[in-house]
Amino acid sequence: MSGTLDGKVAVVTGATSGIGLAIAQRFAAEGATLFITGRRPDALEAAVAQIEGEVIGVRADAASVADLDTLFATVRERAGRIDALVANAGGGSFLPLGQITEKHYDETFDANVKGTLFTVQGALPLLTDGASVVLMSSTTSVLGGKAFSVYAASKAAVRNFARSWALDLADRHIRVNALSPGPTRTPGLLGLVPDDQHSGLLDSLAGDVPLGRVADPAEIAGAALFLVSPDASFVNGTELFADGGQAQV
Repeated sequence: MSGTLDGKVAVVTGATSGIGLAIAQRFAAEGATLFITGRRPDALEAAVAQIEGEVIGVRADAASVADLDTLFATVRERAGRIDALVANAGGGSFLPLGQITEKHYDETFDANVKGTLFTVQGALPLLTDGASVVLMSSTTSVLGGKAFSVYAASKAAVRNFARSWALDLADRHIRVNALSPGPTRTPGLLGLVPDDQHSGLLDSLAGDVPLGRVADPAEIAGAALFLVSPDASFVNGTELFADGGQAQV
């Protein structure tokens, strides 16, 4: 690895599996002092064990402001600053219009919108001038999705956060960008359907991607690394699609 993040302090929420874990592993490999979160202590402990480098795990649900306060108190005590923040925690599930419940709506928007908002807002006192913030969006922010409308709407909101916060934080030269992966082989994606439907889901999603396959989480991690690196120093307020062309053609 190139040591792109040597001497930097990074926070990645929702980093116990899938894309979040891959981002955490890549950032640690690039030299970052890393703080990661997860809701389940056992999964968090297992994730920390899989990351080579200086990593501190903090049990936190990104939809809980109290948990986020604990996270940032830990960062303040252990590192005193944040140079790179990836608001990755979130999720969703399928429900078609006509079957959407208040619980489904609340859980999705709390995880993806409320969690992103209060993660970034809570980090503000610790973010260094010139820091980089990455918000995890999705190709559904522009494509929509059958039986996936609540999730898609939540990710469209996250994308607009990047537009607005790039302006709010302009005087501190903090860059805010959205990263929108295409279909990626993660436990979260496979968990949307029963085990015996995994292959069918992946094949169906791959058919929508010009590259003809779904992504590996490490490929999304590479895009996140770019956004927090000096190579992206003039990239701000944008939505970077790492989607194999799915939403582009």
